[in-house]
Amino acid sequence: MPEIKIDKEKCKNCMICVSVCPKKLIKPNTQHTNHAGNNYVEFEDKENQCLGCAMCAISCPDMAIYEVTK
Repeated sequence: MPEIKIDKEKCKNCMICVSVCPKKLIKPNTQHTNHAGNNYVEFEDKENQCLGCAMCAISCPDMAIYEVTK
């Protein structure tokens, strides 16, 4: 199963990925910012619920999300 990675420096916190994740595994981060001063989203899948659908990566306008094969 692939693992989702988020490039925090590319993320502009548009929240599109949050809205398209069918399992709601991507959450907004309001406490930390990247070098550009943007908050970024975080992926958390402690129970291995990710479907590997890549909807988050497909929908990201800044290509800040990608899949890595475990």
